[in-house]
Amino acid sequence: MPVLRVEDAAAAVAWYERLGFAKQWEHRFEPGLPALVEVARGGVRLFLSEHTGDARPDTLVYLRIRDVEAIASEFGVQANDAPWAREIELRDPDGNRLPDRHADGA
Repeated sequence: MPVLRVEDAAAAVAWYERLGFAKQWEHRFEPGLPALVEVARGGVRLFLSEHTGDARPDTLVYLRIRDVEAIASEFGVQANDAPWAREIELRDPDGNRLPDRHADGA
């Protein structure tokens, strides 16, 4: 399962909810310590980790989506036609890269 480094798990969850992900659970060893959160959308699951060293900044995770245009509009980005698919590239608030590609049945 991909692990994405985030500074603020609550802010990251709110951003991923805009993509249709839902928070599954959150774990902290003690109050005030870094969080590890799982978000999911359909069969896609991601870990969002505040722990230094769990993942490097600027991680790249490809997502397949049905409606590239709707996501492009929601995030105010331009969709482009690549030879393999219509796609957009999003960056979450922590700089993780999420190229989203159109896929039938995604």
